[in-house]
Amino acid sequence: MSNQIGRLAQILRTKPRVITKAVFWSIPHNSGKEDIRLKLGRYKKTDELEIDNPKSELTLDNEEFQALIHFLQIHYEPFRTGTKAFIPLDKPFVRENAEQIKALFDLPEKKELLEFIVKNKIIPTDLVVGLQTVERHRAIKNFERMLQSDLKEHNWQKWFEENDWVLGSEFVRVLDERQIDTRNISDFLMEAYDGFLDIIEIKRPEGELQFWASKTDHGNYIPSNDLIKAITQASKYIYEVEREANSVKFLEKVDNVKTIKPRCSLIFGRSFDWNTDQKEAYRIINSSFHNINILTYDHVLARAKRIVGLKKDS
Repeated sequence: MSNQIGRLAQILRTKPRVITKAVFWSIPHNSGKEDIRLKLGRYKKTDELEIDNPKSELTLDNEEFQALIHFLQIHYEPFRTGTKAFIPLDKPFVRENAEQIKALFDLPEKKELLEFIVKNKIIPTDLVVGLQTVERHRAIKNFERMLQSDLKEHNWQKWFEENDWVLGSEFVRVLDERQIDTRNISDFLMEAYDGFLDIIEIKRPEGELQFWASKTDHGNYIPSNDLIKAITQASKYIYEVEREANSVKFLEKVDNVKTIKPRCSLIFGRSFDWNTDQKEAYRIINSSFHNINILTYDHVLARAKRIVGLKKDS
């Protein structure tokens, strides 16, 4: 049970015919919970206030009343002085402030924004590094979740495009162009650290694609037909890129990145359950190519974890 006690009233304003009045009170509860309420009303001015027949009246329960107090404490003074957006430093990490920060970083003038941030040292270096690390940790977790799903190739293309750092320090950037010629479209054309063009080709890790043939040959693990087809396709891309090396049109499409002896990184299959012989066979196969490097999705995951300093099994 609860009943009303502790009542305080205050006339806020008196007009010739109307009185504005505020009343708040405390309602005790057996649980000891605080329950303070506020009533605001306008009443006809008579010898006695017509409380039973107000011109207008609003009652706020405890939750609404506390929210109003919070709103006034935070927003009144900045609003009074004309400030349209601000972040209260006594409570910086609340959801409302996130919207203010996002509004700043969503400004269309990205170049000017970056120059302003750098010039005024708004974001310290350790915070920049920390943000990058957190984002990469999130990307790795997403990569692991994706490996548990039967996703199409375009999903993986999107992940690698957003996280090209995982491909290694030998690559500077993903080029906007993917088309080599009218018949050949790679997954990614990359600018390597030496300024030359390289190729990334990925095959989805799920589905029917197998890395190893179903049977060994004289006790040796050999590539599956799926892998041989992927290697052949990668070799074809390399050949076609070399053919386009002197094409003015092609060079314009790839931002004039030089094309001499391109290499291809082929991302294919899984290796988390390989035995020792399979790992050795992989090493031997990979060493036989001078311009193609084969990585499994588990190799990529291990590389990503190493880059951000995570343990292999974390």
